[in-house]
Amino acid sequence: MERWLALELAGTIRHDGDGGVADDLATVRGAAEWIEARAGLPDLRVPPGEPAVDEGLRSELVELRRAVRALFARAVSPAPPSPADAGRLMPADRAVAHVNAVAAREPVVPQLAWPPEEAPSTLLRSAEENPGTRLLAALARAAVDFLSGPERERLRACTAPRCVRYFVKSHGRQEWCKPSCGNRARAARHYRRRHPGAGDGGTAA
Repeated sequence: MERWLALELAGTIRHDGDGGVADDLATVRGAAEWIEARAGLPDLRVPPGEPAVDEGLRSELVELRRAVRALFARAVSPAPPSPADAGRLMPADRAVAHVNAVAAREPVVPQLAWPPEEAPSTLLRSAEENPGTRLLAALARAAVDFLSGPERERLRACTAPRCVRYFVKSHGRQEWCKPSCGNRARAARHYRRRHPGAGDGGTAA
């Protein structure tokens, strides 16, 4: 579904497995690899090998991610946001304006597709020829779709030590984005109980 692309874009900032934070969009090559891994997705409508990623496109992806993560932080409030960028979030009103502006770069027209013996579906048609513009606009529309949809209320920032991911709760008692984060959080709790006043430094990676 298109709305999950917003979560994937936000997830390009992640725990690096070694106590730090990794950024999949930190380099042109990294951004190109992230896009290529999603090439061919119907909602992106970007064929394999396109767009040709340069520093300009990479910077625009990063700025769109900043806006999305700022709005994710707003969505999970009053719970704390991801610690990766909690101290330098884009103002929410600016983030809304940026997402809307990027989404509007590609005017699209919905078209009905109804092949014989198949269910009807909606296709988006556009005259936009620049694949970079199409990519950015599709990601922005995914953010609009996600943040205006029911998943927003289930969005959470993972509270496990060192994790910086946002995730959508799949059941009512879910606290962490994945089982390994749950194991790490439980180990940290156990350590704190045995060592009152200590931080999470003694927990396992």
